[in-house]
Amino acid sequence: MSTTVKVTAQEVNKLRQATGAGMMDCKKALVEAEGNFDKAIEVLRKKGQKVAEKRADRDSSEGAAVSKINADQTEGVAIVLGCETDFVGKNENFLALANQLADIALNTSSKEEFLAADFGGMTVAEKLVEQTGVVGEKLEINAFEKLEAAYVGTYVHINKIAALVGLTAKVDNADVLVKDVAMQVASMGATSLSYKDFDPAFVASETEARIAVIEKDNIELGRLGKTLKNVPKYISMAQLTPEVIAEAEEAAKAELKAEGKPEQIWDRILPGKMERFISDNTTLDQEQCLLDQKFIKDEKKTVADYVSSYGDVQISGFKRASVG
Repeated sequence: MSTTVKVTAQEVNKLRQATGAGMMDCKKALVEAEGNFDKAIEVLRKKGQKVAEKRADRDSSEGAAVSKINADQTEGVAIVLGCETDFVGKNENFLALANQLADIALNTSSKEEFLAADFGGMTVAEKLVEQTGVVGEKLEINAFEKLEAAYVGTYVHINKIAALVGLTAKVDNADVLVKDVAMQVASMGATSLSYKDFDPAFVASETEARIAVIEKDNIELGRLGKTLKNVPKYISMAQLTPEVIAEAEEAAKAELKAEGKPEQIWDRILPGKMERFISDNTTLDQEQCLLDQKFIKDEKKTVADYVSSYGDVQISGFKRASVG
């Protein structure tokens, strides 16, 4: 009987608008459902489930990263809608879906709550299954990051990286400050705000690993007769106790004395030497701590220096969500 049912172009278009499915898929679903709109949606959903089951073991490493900020700019969310190919990830309909999902995500507090949230009469999780059938690729949420602060801003890099940054206060030109710092987060990939957030065990193991790599490199450099790399004793400010700094300063003074530098000019030379010592022995901080990184728009400053130029405000936190 269903094969004799005729459907109108208006009915097909209505189903397309509701599901995003192709014209022929919508027509077939309506015919199978004998013209019943709700049943046709169920037909498409079941198709999506079958496709999803077949592609469950596929890698959804491509996709789109998007972010949304609430009207008060006190909350932000960044998500990654994953798919299998870059071709789908750049598709306008796919990007539109990612942005619709981000709007919903903004009003949830966790990935689990987000996946259970309503999307046009079905859950977000069900919508992803439905759209898997429409697109023909595995779709899933690969990242969900939420941030709350006195002021939140964002930056998205070509839909591949979405960064959120929170401030402790709303200051003049806060929008410029958060965008600049969010660009820093997106491009430089910090993992923590400050060296104070590091676990001592992590710093210790990282120190050992980095020294081992440099020593191995130096064996090859020595064999080739090239200049050897400096082997740091430390890699984080977390290790530079007052005693270590005092010892380094005494070593610098001894060096100046050995070089025959007059003692009366030491005060002019020592600050530069100590600055270099700290720089040489805080490589982990410079790589992974947002506030200690060189500011990408002015490498003479750290991010902390740049933030302080805006007055009485600090970075309260940041989040980063990236494709792949």
